[in-house]
Amino acid sequence: MTKEPTPLDPSENTRILSASKPRIGEILLKHTSLKQQQLDDALAIQSEQGGLLGEILVQKNYIAPHEIMRALCIQLGLTFVDDLKPNEIDPKLTTGIPINYAKTKEVLPIRKDTTPKGDVLVVAVSDPFSQLVLDDLQVLTGLPVTAVVSTSMRIQDAINKVYERNTEGMVEKIEDDGIEDTYDLEGPIDILEATEDDAPVIKFVHSLLFRAVKEKASDIHIEPFEKEFVVRFRIDGVLRDIIRQPKKAHAAIASRIKVMGSLDIAEKRLPQDGRIKLRMAGKDIDIRLSTVPTNYGERVVMRILEQNNTVLSLEQLGFNERSRKQVETLISKKYGIILVTGPTGSGKSTTLSACLVKLNSPDRNIMTVEDPIEYQIPGINQVQAKPQIELTFARVLRAFLRQNPDVIMVGEIRDKETAEIAINASLTGHLVLSTLHTNDAAGAATRLFDMGVEPFLVASSLLGVIAQRLMRKVCIKCREPHVPTEFEKNQLGIEIPKDATIFKGVGCPSCSMSGYSGRTVIHELMLVDDDIRTLLVKGSDSGAIKKAAAAAGMINLREDGIQKVFQGVTTIDELMRATHAE
Repeated sequence: MTKEPTPLDPSENTRILSASKPRIGEILLKHTSLKQQQLDDALAIQSEQGGLLGEILVQKNYIAPHEIMRALCIQLGLTFVDDLKPNEIDPKLTTGIPINYAKTKEVLPIRKDTTPKGDVLVVAVSDPFSQLVLDDLQVLTGLPVTAVVSTSMRIQDAINKVYERNTEGMVEKIEDDGIEDTYDLEGPIDILEATEDDAPVIKFVHSLLFRAVKEKASDIHIEPFEKEFVVRFRIDGVLRDIIRQPKKAHAAIASRIKVMGSLDIAEKRLPQDGRIKLRMAGKDIDIRLSTVPTNYGERVVMRILEQNNTVLSLEQLGFNERSRKQVETLISKKYGIILVTGPTGSGKSTTLSACLVKLNSPDRNIMTVEDPIEYQIPGINQVQAKPQIELTFARVLRAFLRQNPDVIMVGEIRDKETAEIAINASLTGHLVLSTLHTNDAAGAATRLFDMGVEPFLVASSLLGVIAQRLMRKVCIKCREPHVPTEFEKNQLGIEIPKDATIFKGVGCPSCSMSGYSGRTVIHELMLVDDDIRTLLVKGSDSGAIKKAAAAAGMINLREDGIQKVFQGVTTIDELMRATHAE
C-alpha cells in the first residue's frame, strides 16, 4: 500500500548542515502559504506533546506533505521535482528494472542527460539518502546515476503510468491468432511473478489486474467496439476510461481472461460466468468474471473482491452517533429480522459484517450464508452458497435451524422461499440479518409483499430497515472552500448553517485528478413502531409507510447526505449525483 511520505524534520540526515543554514520553519514561511501564527501554533504543540514539526503541520492541515519534502530539499541543496510528467518519460529507460523493485524502492528513471563524461541516468527517488538503491540502479542500467527527489505518491503514480505504456506497446504487437490455446493455469497465481519471458498478453492482463487493485477499483470493464477496445475501471462507484487499444488485441486478451476463469474459450456466442482466484503481494483476491457476446466481440466484466479480515465499524462506515446507537439497540434484540437495502454496490454486506463483528462473542452461535463471502470473520461460521450444486440460500437456512444458532445472516433474500424461512426463523427465537434490493427503507416491506410473504408475518417479525448508498468523499489533499451557487442552494433546499464549510475537490495526483478519494455511507434508518406495524398488517404501500417513518423522526437519505456536505465530507455535486430530492 502506497503512503504519502512521512513529513520528517531534519534529523540524522541534516546534522551535516551548518548553523548558517536556514531552519525548516523559515523555509516553509518563505516558500509556502504557511503563516507565522500557524508555525507558532505547531511549535507550541511540539513543545507540549513532542513529535515532528512536519507531521504536526500536516495533521493541522496547515501545509501539504509535498511542501515539507520541497523545504527539506531546499535546506539540503537537493533538486526537488514536483511534477514528474510521466507521459514525457521514455518507457525504454525502465528496461531491466522490474516494476516490483521500482515500486518497493520508490525509484523511477526520468531522463538521460548527456555530459562531457558520457550519459548519466537521472532518477527520481523518495529517499535521496539510500545510496544502496542508487548503486543497484547503476548495476541494473550500466550507467552512472544521479538522483532528484519527489514524493512517494508522485513516484508511484508515475511508475504505474510509465510501465503501463511499456505494456501497451507490447499489446499492440499481439496478433489475433489463437494465443488462447497456449496457456493452462492450475490454482491461484501470484500476478507479481510475471517475468520478461512471459507473453505480452499475459503481462498486459496481469498489469491490468495489478493496477485495478492498486487503484482500489471494484470492477474492470473490457468493452470491444468497431476499431478499438476500451478498458474502464469503476473507482468509488464511477467508471473511468483507463486504456484504449487496437481491436486486434481484444480477442487474445478476452481468451486469456476466460482461461484464468475456467470458462469455455471456444464458446463466444453465449454469456458465461466464472471465478478467478489470485494472490497479489501476499493478498488473496477473488474475481467474479462475466462475459457477454456483443456485435464486436465479448464484453468482459470482472468484479474484484479482496479477501480480508478488516471489517470497518459502523462509525468508520459513516453512521452518525444517533444512528449507530439505534443500530446497536436493534441488533441487541433476541429475535426478529433486520434488513439492509440498497442497489448493488451500496455497501450492504459491509454494514452487515460490521453488525456481526459487534455481535460476535463466545456466548453466541452466529452463522452466515453468503454469495460470495466478502469478509472472513474469526469465530463466525460462514457458508458459501453454491447454486450450481443446489446449495441455495433456502437450503442452507433450513440446515442452519438444526444447528441451534442465535444469529443468522443471509446474504440476500432473493425469493419467496428464502424470505419465508428467514421470517419464520426470526419468529422462533433467532435474530436474522439480511439484505434486499430496494430504493428506500419503506420499500423493503412492499418488496416482501410482492414476493408473496403475508403482511402479518412481515409486521410480526420486522424490527427495522437500513437503506443506504455510497457517496464519494472529497479529497482532503486538494479540497478547497466552495461558495454554493444559487442553483446549488436550491438543490440543498435548506438554509446553510453559519458554521458549515462547503468544499469542492480541484483534483490532484493523489485522487487521479477526480477531486474525490474514498467513499462514505449515507443512510436512512426506519424503526418499526406500533404505527408502522399497523400499516404493515394492512399491506399499505411504501408511501404511507415512509410518511409514518418520517413522522417518527426518520432522517432520509437526502437529508443525511446534506449533513455530510455541511460537515465537509462530500460535495454538493456528489450529493446531487447520488440522491434525489423527495
